[in-house]
Amino acid sequence: MRARLIWVLLTLMACILLALGIPLGTSIVREQQNALFQDRVDDTAHFAALAGDALPGTLSTLRTEITRYQRVYGISAAVVGRDGGLWITTDGYPGNDSGDVPTALRQAFAGRHSADSPTIWPWSGRTLTVSAPVVQSGDVVGAVVTVSSTRRMRSAVLHDWVLLCSAEVVALLLCLVLAFTLARWMLRPVEALDAVTHTIATGRLDARVAAAGGPPEIRRLAASFNEMAGQVETAMERQRAFVADASHQLRNPLAAVMLRLEGLAMSLPPGSEEEMQSVRQEAHHLTRVLDDLLDLALAEQGGATVERFDLAALVEERVTAWSAVAELRDIQVQRIWDGPVRGIGDATGLGSAFDAVIDNALKFSPAGSVVRVEVSEVGDNVEVRVTDQGPGVLPEELARIGDRFWRSPRHQNVDGSGLGLAVARTLLTASGGRLEMTAGARGGLVVTMTIAAERPSAVTA
Repeated sequence: MRARLIWVLLTLMACILLALGIPLGTSIVREQQNALFQDRVDDTAHFAALAGDALPGTLSTLRTEITRYQRVYGISAAVVGRDGGLWITTDGYPGNDSGDVPTALRQAFAGRHSADSPTIWPWSGRTLTVSAPVVQSGDVVGAVVTVSSTRRMRSAVLHDWVLLCSAEVVALLLCLVLAFTLARWMLRPVEALDAVTHTIATGRLDARVAAAGGPPEIRRLAASFNEMAGQVETAMERQRAFVADASHQLRNPLAAVMLRLEGLAMSLPPGSEEEMQSVRQEAHHLTRVLDDLLDLALAEQGGATVERFDLAALVEERVTAWSAVAELRDIQVQRIWDGPVRGIGDATGLGSAFDAVIDNALKFSPAGSVVRVEVSEVGDNVEVRVTDQGPGVLPEELARIGDRFWRSPRHQNVDGSGLGLAVARTLLTASGGRLEMTAGARGGLVVTMTIAAERPSAVTA
């Protein structure tokens, strides 16, 4: 955003400088050309006056003066009779039929001095031709023509243009500094707001925008954002506290109810065992739901302890802990990793998240299947990928996996509360990781847990 704002300001300033510089550059050309033209008009009129006072046979004085003029200033000149004859000419005179000379002669023979010529730009290389009529006894008897090189004038124009361009470049650099300063002043609170928004999105609801400068509108926006974030944090804390308190408070009455059920079961008549078993299962299911709710509330409320650890060793420990469950269900757990794989995150939270993931994989995998557990480095991250051979989910259901209490309609009869992956996602997010679910290539579900990898630079620091 800062770069775009700077480019907008610089583009606007460049347009302003061009709008001022182009007319000024044109004015420089016209000023230099007018000065040169007026000087040549004066010289040509002087020679025409001398020629008008002399007789055609007595032009030696005029010839001497025009020759000296050509030698000193390098300007060629000629005195041309009304019939086109050359009374006097100097070296370098191009002739009556060359360039702008015919037009200048026609103007002089008509009794008019030369008008200003079109603009001579530095790259044109044109000469300046000026004429004046020679008048004797009220009649035009000839014309004086001077042909001047414009090299000095064009060099002077280029010099002035270089100065003008240099001034505009300096002005543009000053504008760049001013635009950078202005953009930084305006966008610093916006960047702080963006950073805090990202931090809150990762689960740190206590982040706030620090007081900073900037326009009053941005400061008011930051204050309103902090107020909104505070209200959201308070509401979330109340919700978590309610879930935790409700889960905790309900466990004791539920335990008492289960004890009473067991006592009641002893006095029931024969044939009630099947119905009593159903009541026990529902009570155990309700207990697991309360435990999962309490785990979820604690995961959202507790802060993550970020540390460096061997992810492969942690996964090895948890897989070993779940090996008994896998053997009971006749499921093989295949371990795929090579040596230590070090990562940065909350080891305790990651272990709990892996427990939820492996529990989900073992729960939905059929007997005789294989659950693959892979640990590897991928770029700047390390991943734990758990792949099962269960029934999987439909493509339209992938986006909903991990939502609280959501279960596929095809798996409603499978034991569980629908909170396991939600707890895993919350625990990973708290330590800066992420949880992703994709469909397996041959069916089943692939759950990927990702955290940051430990780098040598991070260890040194």
